[in-house]
Amino acid sequence: MSALFVIIIIIAIIALFVGGFVQALQWLLWVGIVLLVIAVIGWLLRFISGRKNTV
Repeated sequence: MSALFVIIIIIAIIALFVGGFVQALQWLLWVGIVLLVIAVIGWLLRFISGRKNTV
């Protein structure tokens, strides 16, 4: 019975970490999408305004 309890605890800890990683990856995916949209909007504004500034 004790070994079964330890196995259940280990599985629960692994599931907790995997769930946390999945949520973190989903959050980072949304952040990446938002940053990509902001970059595209900035590029379009620069392209439409006709600026040719090179640094």
